[in-house]
Amino acid sequence: MTRVLVLNGPNLARLGSREPDVYGTADYAELTARCRKVGGELGLDVDVRQTDDETELVHWLHEAADGAVPVVLNPAAFTHYSYALRDACAQLRAPLVEVHLTNPAAREEFRHTSVVAGVATGTVAGFGLESYALALRAIAALTAHR
Repeated sequence: MTRVLVLNGPNLARLGSREPDVYGTADYAELTARCRKVGGELGLDVDVRQTDDETELVHWLHEAADGAVPVVLNPAAFTHYSYALRDACAQLRAPLVEVHLTNPAAREEFRHTSVVAGVATGTVAGFGLESYALALRAIAALTAHR
């Protein structure tokens, strides 16, 4: 069974109460359960984590790099400016799928740039919780040939 880290950046633990008109009403527990359910269906061992701390997120990416573990990453606000996160992502030796609940390109201009996208295998955005399911399906397809 392929191990996958699903890593979430700042404010994702506030899902359901944080701007539900933008991010929906599903809470973080629902996000976690959905990822584990879809992962299980795909034969993936999914480890879902969330932090508001950039340093912790970088350490988790180092863990993934050292173990050649695929990553689904929602960098949240770090998407737009964290070069530390980008550099940690560049060290990954397995697929990296950047994921967003909303479509950053359809939002405020400052959200249009992702410093992570250039080192990601691909990006899935704009489909709510389904973005994570699509990202996990991509990881399953990309790792099936390994």
